[in-house]
Amino acid sequence: MTGWLLRSLAALVLMLGAALPADAQSLESALSPGPLIRDHAKAEGECKNCHVRFDRAAQDGLCVACHKEVGTDLRNKTGWHGRQKPAACRSCHTDHRGRDMHIAEFDPKTFDHRATDYVLREKHAAVDCAQCHVAGKKYRVAPAECNACHRKDDKHKGSLGTKCADCHNERDWKDTKFDHGTTRYPLTGKHAEARCGDCHKSANYKDTPDTCIGCHRKDDKHKARLGEKCETCHATRAWTGTTFRHDADTRYALRGRHREIKCEACHVSGNAYKDKLGTSCVDCHRKDDRHNTTLGNECAACHTEKTWKETGKFDHDRSAFPLRGGHVKAECAACHKSARYKETPSDCLSCHRKDDKHDGTLGTACADCHTDRDWKASRFDHQRTRFALRFGHAVPPLKCGDCHVDHKTYRQAPLDCLSCHRKDDKHEGQLGTRCESCHAERGWTTTRFDHAAARFMLTGAHVRVECKSCHRNARYRDAARECIGCHAKDDRHKARFGEKCESCHNVRDWRLWSFDHQRQTDYRLESSHAQVACEACHVKVAPKGKASAPLDRTCVSCHRRDDVHDGAFGLRCEQCHGPAKWKQVTNRQRLSRHLPTERAADARPARTAT
Repeated sequence: MTGWLLRSLAALVLMLGAALPADAQSLESALSPGPLIRDHAKAEGECKNCHVRFDRAAQDGLCVACHKEVGTDLRNKTGWHGRQKPAACRSCHTDHRGRDMHIAEFDPKTFDHRATDYVLREKHAAVDCAQCHVAGKKYRVAPAECNACHRKDDKHKGSLGTKCADCHNERDWKDTKFDHGTTRYPLTGKHAEARCGDCHKSANYKDTPDTCIGCHRKDDKHKARLGEKCETCHATRAWTGTTFRHDADTRYALRGRHREIKCEACHVSGNAYKDKLGTSCVDCHRKDDRHNTTLGNECAACHTEKTWKETGKFDHDRSAFPLRGGHVKAECAACHKSARYKETPSDCLSCHRKDDKHDGTLGTACADCHTDRDWKASRFDHQRTRFALRFGHAVPPLKCGDCHVDHKTYRQAPLDCLSCHRKDDKHEGQLGTRCESCHAERGWTTTRFDHAAARFMLTGAHVRVECKSCHRNARYRDAARECIGCHAKDDRHKARFGEKCESCHNVRDWRLWSFDHQRQTDYRLESSHAQVACEACHVKVAPKGKASAPLDRTCVSCHRRDDVHDGAFGLRCEQCHGPAKWKQVTNRQRLSRHLPTERAADARPARTAT
């Protein structure tokens, strides 16, 4: 009965609210179910802050308007509220139950953290809420980064950043899953079996050396004499084994007795890795040289690595100058003038100077053209020169002598077209020597000239004009660039308006013209003047470089024969006459009032001027 009465009174208040707003509000306050919670106390008495008359569903919008963070979660479907099924706010949060009422109560023991943005796994599921959620602060502000809770557990002191999850997991903080292959130093061989502490002496991993000598200095039996690049010989499979291959890793392959001696027998310097050794026999066997260097330092030409005392037949093919063709039949003394064989020159000209018909003009690289089978044979490849032969130049009937008129001066053969094609130059040298600008190697008569690159670009009707229409002869540069040069016969004005035809005409069509007297001159044509032909006023021939001869802009200069006053009224005809019609007087009143005075005053000067 009491509930029914309260609802009836509330309905009555709503109906009378428009007529008695103040009383209705007081009555609403009086009918309130109870005091609001402490955080909502400031809205008590103002029901419209949380309620909308006759619309219970609108209450959720008012809640979200105040609780903006919750509204953001609902829109983005994140957080606790965003992940729940849609429901009215009052279904979980009921107010009007007193100042100390908690309208967001929940049981931490039964709360399902999977409905939030941070799912609790492994050991996190057993952690007490208070360890992450600080009392007095909203649950939503709890940090999600590992370092926020585990800063005291970070033995790296922040040196590895805050992405703890890259190595640690939620099962056990000390259990790591770090993949060393993602670093600049992937672990291979024995390194994969080593413990972290063997290399990382401290928790600051970034300071760990990545050189072999950084960890294996005590294992270096060479005492740093071979440098610090241990990986040159040793591998990660085992420190005791060596991977250094003298034959493949150096420019000196070990053969014969050289394979049996120890490294220290040759590498005797203090820093054998940096100090390079000589690779010639005499560097180690100088005391064994019974020839006292008379045969040079190429001991291997006769001696072998099997034993120093054993000598074999010299194989010239193993030298820097293998014998081929006609050289095989030559006697040793023909080239080796002394016992110091190494000093024997290897260039062709040293032995074949008498055979050089070019007198040294082509240098000493005879092998570019001649072969060792026969001195007279030639294998010259013109494509490797500065002037590659293409198209018409590569036609078989063309002989070397056509361009190289002197066999002694092949290098001095000119590269410009005109040197060979002067007789074909119909331009008489007037266009210079760059014939390739227009002509091609496919055929001298074929041209490819681009007129757009010239000083006179072809546009409009000029594009369709044949070359000979403007270029009367082969001296193309002599062709006129002015309109009058080609269109003198088309000039109906007989040069009266000068030679700047482009002032009125354009390249689309000679008959088209667009001269605007109003914009291009300082004398505007009005009324009858706009209908007068140009030649009616411009009767004189224009000076050179001008579009027209200078005109006197006074009326009498053109209308002297129309002056019935015979100059009695002076030269200022425009005071009475207008451009519309000469016989029409526009100021008769002034004429009748001042006629005697003006005739007397202006008669003599007007006639004197005339």
